[in-house]
This record gives sequence, structure tokens and C-alpha cells, in this order.
Amino acid sequence: MALENLPNDDGNSLFESRLNVEELNHAAFRIRNEIGKVIVGQERVLDHLLTALLANGHVLLEGVPGIAKTMIAKLLSRCINTGFSRIQFTPDLMPSDVLGTMVFHSGRSEFKFNKGPVFSNIILIDEVNRAPAKTQAALFEVMEERQGTIDGITHPMEKPFIVLATQNPVEHEGTYRLPEAQLDRFLFRIKLDYPTLDQEVTILQNVQERGNVLETEAVSPVISAQEIIDFQELITKVAVDHDILSYIAKIIDKTRNTSSLFLGASPRASIAVLRSAKAFAALEGRDFVIPEDVKEMVIPVLNHRVILTPEKEMEGLQPENVIRRIVDSVEVPR
Repeated sequence: MALENLPNDDGNSLFESRLNVEELNHAAFRIRNEIGKVIVGQERVLDHLLTALLANGHVLLEGVPGIAKTMIAKLLSRCINTGFSRIQFTPDLMPSDVLGTMVFHSGRSEFKFNKGPVFSNIILIDEVNRAPAKTQAALFEVMEERQGTIDGITHPMEKPFIVLATQNPVEHEGTYRLPEAQLDRFLFRIKLDYPTLDQEVTILQNVQERGNVLETEAVSPVISAQEIIDFQELITKVAVDHDILSYIAKIIDKTRNTSSLFLGASPRASIAVLRSAKAFAALEGRDFVIPEDVKEMVIPVLNHRVILTPEKEMEGLQPENVIRRIVDSVEVPR
């Protein structure tokens, strides 16, 4: 890496920061503090959610029922003073139920577009894998291009726009496997785990103390939509040395040349690693990316974009295992 990007022994830049990320860090602290009133643990999950928000990327939250996938998404949206919409995916859900429909007004003898629930800022899609393929396909343009085309007319989404989707990896009855093309639209797949014993005791204590107060009522907006847009613009200016770019490219290239993977990562994945590493660096208080930022982002970016070979699946390997081996085999820039 270039000398100007290297941290000193105190962890600070040897030179004055080119970008002021202090306001961003204060905003992230306020959001963490608000969500922490309800959610116990899951600090890494929240860090990754904030990273995705700053990187302007969508997130797939995966975990068994009851571990706060939906709740953490609702609380994040509650912290931001912006539009929020929740869509419960079901097997009979139609694309028009998501995008909206053209309605004929007889008095004016014209059609008017009634926007569907996807036309908001933060979209929570609950149990995204329960809708059929044609409804899943309706999200492709919305998620990738931040716009929806209905009857040949393009309707742009308002900024900020982020989709937070949940799915249960255990239950398969009545579900539809998400196609690779849609999975690739998600910046991250974040897997939520069970809380520890101590965390579960704290959860029960919090519920007892709140009484009849709803979880969402315990959280207040602490940041505006315009601040999110400004922070997203700030993230694009985070410095990345050429050696870091090469490091990302080598990791992605190795996913395409390993016998453990049937499908490697695409160039969209390398761009996703870059964008998320820049956002994570800013959350860490830096205006430049270091190799540790890349390492932190690689697994949530790649774990849903690569496919194991049948042999490795039978051995019980997870994509994360292979990704870690690949990262460990690539020389870290100095």
C-alpha cells in the first residue's frame, strides 16, 4: 500500500485524513445505541447492516424463526426518519402486489399508476423465498437499477433505497429456492445465530422490564434520510490503494479456479467487496481501506454467490469454509 495510507502504531493515519468520517461514526453510534435498547448481542450483524446501508446495498438475513431477523430490520428502519414498507411474501403473491397496478379512472378517462409497497425507502421482505419465480423476477430491476417499469413507463425509486429480506434456511415446505440471479442482487447474506445463555437471560430481563411497550416503540429516529444519502456519497470517496484492488481481484479469481467450487464469484462480487470494504473502513473511523476490511467483508459478500461442488456438499462443507481457505491462501498486501 502507499505510505500515505498506512496507519501508525496508534492505529491512526500517518497523515491528516482526507475525509471527515467523524459525523458518520457519531450517527452509527446513535443507531447502535437505539437498536441496543431492544436487540441483545448481534453486534456484528448490526455492523454489517450499517455497512450495507452506507454501501447502498441490499441484505438477505438468514436464520431460524424467532432470532429477531424481522425485528432487527424493523428497528433499523425505525432509527431512520424515512419511508418504510413491509411485504409478506406468500405463494399466491403476484408481481402487481409488489410493484403496483394501472387503474382506470372513468371520470377522467385515463389510467393512473397506483404504486405498490416496494415504492418506499427501506423495504422489509419477510420470507422472501415463499413467493413464486415470477414474483421474484419482479424484484430484479427494482433491486439492481432502483427503478420499476410498468406498462413501458419507468418509475424511479426515491433515495435512499434498500431491501432487507429474510428467509428461513431450515423450512423447505412451501418455499421456492432463490435463483442465483436474484441472490447476486444482494450485497450481503448475513446469517444470524442463537444468542448465548447470558444474552438470553438479558433478553428475558428486557422483556420483563418493558411490560406492554412494543419493541419498536422503544426506538426513536436518530438520523434523517438526507444524512444517509450524504454518507453514501462520502463512502465513494474513501481511498483504496492499487494493492488492495489487486488483493480483492486475486481472492475473486481464486473462487473461479478452485476444485471445491462449482460456481465462482462474478465481477459484480468483486465490486461488492470493494464497496462494502470502503463503507466498513469509514465505520471503523478511517478514510482508507486496509486488508482487514476486505477480509471482514469477503464472507458476507461471497457466501451466497458461490456454489459448492456436490462432493464438497456431501462432505458437509459450507461456502464459508472454502472462502476462508481461499482468503488464507492469498498473500496480504504490505
